[in-house]
Amino acid sequence: MIILDTSAVTALARGHKTLSLLAGNMALTPGEQLRIPALCLAQAEADDEGAARRVLAFSSVTVDPLDMVAAVSVGSMIRDGYGGPDTCHALYCALPRPEFTGMSILLTGHEDAYPPGVVTVDIDSPGMLGFH
Repeated sequence: MIILDTSAVTALARGHKTLSLLAGNMALTPGEQLRIPALCLAQAEADDEGAARRVLAFSSVTVDPLDMVAAVSVGSMIRDGYGGPDTCHALYCALPRPEFTGMSILLTGHEDAYPPGVVTVDIDSPGMLGFH
């Protein structure tokens, strides 16, 4: 599962070349989606009017809701000092869950915002799409 945090959502909304290419390629692959935690989408929209509309225009993008279990977990993470609501929702989405198999990858512009053990990839890293 590929997850975009607030910084990646904002970058995609502003036309980040590599993220746009990724979103376009994923739209051509059945079953593949970029997941955006709801609180990351909300923060991106709060920071940049229209960001949500521009990002949700990609057919490969889906929003990971803040349901009851997520809300409690995210609240606990915030209380325990893992970051703000959007960062903690992205972190929650990157954790193993029964409905998703395999390893989650969190695309971000701020790798240092996440604790060790979370697989993060900087959106500006040269090898993000396998190109060097």
